[in-house]
Amino acid sequence: MNWNKFFVAFIAAFVFLFVFGFLWYATLMHDTHREVPTLLRPEADLKSYFRWLALGHFVMAFFFTLLCARYVPSGRAGAGAMLGLLVGLVYAGPHLISFAVQPLTLKILCGWIAGAVIQFTVAGAIVGAIYKPPTGQIMYVKERLR
Repeated sequence: MNWNKFFVAFIAAFVFLFVFGFLWYATLMHDTHREVPTLLRPEADLKSYFRWLALGHFVMAFFFTLLCARYVPSGRAGAGAMLGLLVGLVYAGPHLISFAVQPLTLKILCGWIAGAVIQFTVAGAIVGAIYKPPTGQIMYVKERLR
């Protein structure tokens, strides 16, 4: 594993996930979340939990970058985006479970699922574009025509 590229890709993924999360969930979905006031902490309490928010993004970015580096050996933005799309769709499962057990609205559920799919697809493209092996290390297989 190329740790220098991994570190750069990880930092880029962390920054993107954090900024996108703020823009999507805290800004665009703010009013939607406030439709269910018991769902989230009061805004006055959020500052005291900021480090947990940052840690969550750090953990997601680290392990997502690790997944991309390990399971997208050819690199490239398209392959990373495909893995990101799949990871985003995995997040749909817990969101559906949350919808079943928490007082979420359908608008919140759809926003969370769409946000996760967009967030991880773009993050995958970013990681794939940064963490790609040198051209000499990529194996291409050609199919024979009969």
